[in-house]
Amino acid sequence: MKRNLLIALTFVVAAGFAAAQGPSWSPTSDVLGAHLNYGRGCAACHAPHSGAYGNGVAKTADSKSGNIALWGEDVASLYGKTITSGSTNGTTGYVEVLPGINSGTPDALDLLTCLSCHDGNYAVGAMMKNKVYETLPSTYGTANVIPTELGNDGTTTGNYLNDHPVGLLAALSAGGAYNWDWTITSGNVVVPSGTNFAAFVQNYGFFVSPVSYNNTAVVMCTTCHNQHSMNVVKVSHGAKSGLASGTYATMFFIRAPYNPASGTVGSNQTAQFCRQCHGGEANESNGNATLPTIF
Repeated sequence: MKRNLLIALTFVVAAGFAAAQGPSWSPTSDVLGAHLNYGRGCAACHAPHSGAYGNGVAKTADSKSGNIALWGEDVASLYGKTITSGSTNGTTGYVEVLPGINSGTPDALDLLTCLSCHDGNYAVGAMMKNKVYETLPSTYGTANVIPTELGNDGTTTGNYLNDHPVGLLAALSAGGAYNWDWTITSGNVVVPSGTNFAAFVQNYGFFVSPVSYNNTAVVMCTTCHNQHSMNVVKVSHGAKSGLASGTYATMFFIRAPYNPASGTVGSNQTAQFCRQCHGGEANESNGNATLPTIF
């Protein structure tokens, strides 16, 4: 009898622990989601032959079209264009002059390629309808009208100041009132490092992917987004996350647990995603190092 009771208690504790770590997630739609591109699939972005010419979308002469990542969209119209993103005062921001796709700098592959579809100002969006593909929770207000084209989002055409900082100048920093107490070495965030940041990694994790450039860690589109998985993310318990291993819900191709549709009172998982870089707003930086991620 006592043995059976002990087994039952062990099961309850284990089940409670698993629930506290957040539920596993089984997506009901293809993980590519919107990037299935209305059925065309991978070939909408990656042309197996001849780049933009093979995809029939070449608008500007580009002798090296498709040489990088078999990219099948026309990027030449973006070459040399300037975008200024991430303003905090309404006028200044992070200036980025877009390079050629063969430049060898990270903004060529991790920014220029994304903008070849997601820029509504300098580049015509390929197969874009400027509507979000996913079903949004009611907390987002008017459903399914979130714009997806930068530079032409319903505000002033050519305005990128209302977009998150991105580019070779959008660098992560350490220390001070707004940043983590982490260590950045040779442009790479050391995970875990620092007392507060280490506690945060245990409570949530570090899933974003800054790019190392000139010994700095810079933000690109793929820092926050995994373009190949829209609604699910795999988590491995270990040095980069204290969460239980498994699959978790996400949205908008975010490369971390991120579910604004959670019905749990006090769910903080979407805030946790932003806190990966914005340490000044984290619980661990404000005297509460033990608050777990609430799913």
